Amino acid sequence: MNFLRTLFWVVVAVSLAIFANRNWGDVTLNLWGDIQADVKLPILLLLIFLLGFLPPYFLMRSRVWNLKRKLALAERPTPVAVPEPPAEENQEALA
Repeated sequence: MNFLRTLFWVVVAVSLAIFANRNWGDVTLNLWGDIQADVKLPILLLLIFLLGFLPPYFLMRSRVWNLKRKLALAERPTPVAVPEPPAEENQEALA
């Protein structure tokens, strides 16, 4: 199974490398006013992907962290209070 996972990621990496190599051209972005930016297409696609991927990823990680914290708190054993003997018995034991 580990081999198939490695093979999948190798195929994805090679596909992305071929895509980036074949599409390594400038894209002109018209920003505000007369400002323009020339960006390579694969870099622009990577930035757009990260812009869409990172907020849900951080949200998911924060929820997992919160649930693990709550689970650890629920699994912690509750302390049991040991009742002290009445004061009269303490006096007799000292005498």
